[in-house]
Amino acid sequence: MENFGNWSVLTTDFLFILYLSLNGVTLAAVLHLANGKWRFQVRNIAVSMASLFPLAFVLLVLVLANGEHTFAWNVAKHAAGAHEVGEAHELSPWLNYNFLVAREIIGFFFIAGMYTLFIKWQHDSDVDPSYKIQRRFRNLALMIPVFYVLYGTMVAWDFEMTQVEGWHSASYGFYHFQSYFHMFLAFFTIVLFFLRRSGSLVKPVEEHILNYMAQFMLGMTILWTYLYFTQYLIMWYGRLPTDMGRYDQMMHEGFGPLWWTFLAMKFVIPFVTLAITPNRHNPYTIVFVAFSIVIGTWLERYTWIAGAGDSEFYHIPMTHILDIGLTAAIGGAAFFIVRWAMRRYGIIRSA
Repeated sequence: MENFGNWSVLTTDFLFILYLSLNGVTLAAVLHLANGKWRFQVRNIAVSMASLFPLAFVLLVLVLANGEHTFAWNVAKHAAGAHEVGEAHELSPWLNYNFLVAREIIGFFFIAGMYTLFIKWQHDSDVDPSYKIQRRFRNLALMIPVFYVLYGTMVAWDFEMTQVEGWHSASYGFYHFQSYFHMFLAFFTIVLFFLRRSGSLVKPVEEHILNYMAQFMLGMTILWTYLYFTQYLIMWYGRLPTDMGRYDQMMHEGFGPLWWTFLAMKFVIPFVTLAITPNRHNPYTIVFVAFSIVIGTWLERYTWIAGAGDSEFYHIPMTHILDIGLTAAIGGAAFFIVRWAMRRYGIIRSA
């Protein structure tokens, strides 16, 4: 368990890259279904994030290969096996490690394949206005949110909810993948802001798009707060000691500063700022809020993952050179991959 916190940084980084890969297509599909006219300015930029799927797969293999350092319940299982002579440590069938690895790899390739198909059919819909092509693309767009919910729920259960064996929340899947969609809106807003400032876009994005993103972020902030609070309220009000134990351990036994920091960065700062109408028209204010949401989401997901271990082994992130170096390397690789994809597909000008 001593190294669980360090490996939790890698798990959190993996989930970040995974959801950056997923949510560009998810956003494009949602805007298409909502018939947002402004989608044509941003959807090719958004789906370019899917170029991160190969990096996400490499990170997936790494976190799965180091099972005892990635999953707290796996550590507990081996500890029990070492100390309880003649007594097997029974786990839920869902926590069969071979089954976990199989479903995560199969699920990854399935979702990556469907999302890649969406990008191809989106391109076809741009060049072919025929009813058949447009209808085919819309039908797949209808399925993308379904795939996102199902796959996101599985990822939420495997990498976060079941980290504490026997702990369960009926709304955890929704809370998890909605949090990452919230994060992606903020991240994408930052990307749009800096692409506009750099002047490198082949097709300019109008400034009012940032206002639309600010409204979207405000809405998702309110939804995230509801999911965060309703999950906690049920367990607290019902006085469920087994379920509340995980909250109490994180909030009162070492990760309290992280807990209240991500709550402020994901709810207080975005809501108080974006609820004021003029702020939703100020690009610099919008980007400040976006950075708050992105950083807050990283801290939130790390707290849930690393907080599954014993509090005596709690590890404050970015206090070790390995944390910083690993995250910087992954972030740098992601930056160059996305920039390469944007240049290849004519979104930004070549240097």
